[in-house]
Amino acid sequence: MFLEIVSPDAQLFEGKVDSITAPGEAGFFQVLNNHAPIVSTLIKGKIKIDSSESLNKDFGLIFEKVGNSFYFNLPNGGTFQMNNNRVIIFVD
Repeated sequence: MFLEIVSPDAQLFEGKVDSITAPGEAGFFQVLNNHAPIVSTLIKGKIKIDSSESLNKDFGLIFEKVGNSFYFNLPNGGTFQMNNNRVIIFVD
């Protein structure tokens, strides 16, 4: 699936990923390829991203790598949208 992470000021990331685990209001949730469409608010926490492709090294400043997973710190929450294997995360 394709992931975009967008802040009010800039696009922080775009690329192909295998799974995303995000902190929702009711707890963490995970989406994989071909997941049903979903819209959710996100709370402060970390978004876990798994990718079989190497994430661009330029994004090392915003991602923390642990094992084969990458983590993005979500300091103030945001919004999560998925439709047709495309995820957009709007960061507050």
